[in-house]
Amino acid sequence: MYVNKKAAFALHLLGLMAIALPLLAGSGEGPDYHRQSEKVNLALRRVAHLLMEEAGDTVTRIPPVVLTGDATWQVRLEHAFNYDRLPVLLHQSFELHQINMGYDVAVLDCPSGELQLGYNYIDLVEKGAVPCGGRDVQAGCYVIQVTLIESQTGTSAVLFWWLLVGGSLLAGVVYLLIKRPFLPAAAAVAGAPVAGESPLIPFGHSALAMQEQTLVAGEVRHSLTYREAKLLRLFATHPNQLLERDIILEQVWQDEGVMVGRSLDVFVSRLRKMLRDDPTVRLVSVHGVGYRLEII
Repeated sequence: MYVNKKAAFALHLLGLMAIALPLLAGSGEGPDYHRQSEKVNLALRRVAHLLMEEAGDTVTRIPPVVLTGDATWQVRLEHAFNYDRLPVLLHQSFELHQINMGYDVAVLDCPSGELQLGYNYIDLVEKGAVPCGGRDVQAGCYVIQVTLIESQTGTSAVLFWWLLVGGSLLAGVVYLLIKRPFLPAAAAVAGAPVAGESPLIPFGHSALAMQEQTLVAGEVRHSLTYREAKLLRLFATHPNQLLERDIILEQVWQDEGVMVGRSLDVFVSRLRKMLRDDPTVRLVSVHGVGYRLEII
């Protein structure tokens, strides 16, 4: 019965997609487009505020965000900022405002408009780092420019393509749910503490102290957030095992009620940076499947 319910739910989603997407075909300047533009505006204002605050400026008024073209927004900062903080703050702001699209980022010089720094979001979510990281931003005026890769001004042909692809994917899900017997995989890699388990979890030349939410990687100590500690515990207790994305999301984010796939990529990126201090471990991504903590 468990599998049948899941299959029925997937079929229900397929039916909703078949009804909704054709109705959305037409003008790209509808309410959804304007709502998306508003969310990007709010996300960039948040980024500008945090960058200014971290630079010690809590007085200057946050400049307006300007829509300069199709799916391109700019915000102006009158003084230097920490470029290394920009990728994480922007990614977090997009998650906060539920902007689930790819994007390019460019840092331009105000007077000349010349490109100074920049990156694509893939650099952050897959590699855990962006080009030009660690470089000092000289004193001056800068424009942070963000361009969404997939424009919201979609045509009927694009919507039809999404209907076709989405329908095929859902049909595949239904087939797998019916053909593949249910396995309690989630329970096998549960993220909750196990009774009698040692509070110190060693792996490689590192150790995770769950109660203190502390990671000692090599000889360097790192303080973790609750979610970082929970995610690392899942990896550390299953070394050299490939953990699927869905299982990781369910075990680490299930208490939030909403599981956002991009959150996992951001948190893995943070853990990778901390684990660089231990050359015997590495957090490897398997494209389209999940992640594996390898002990060398």
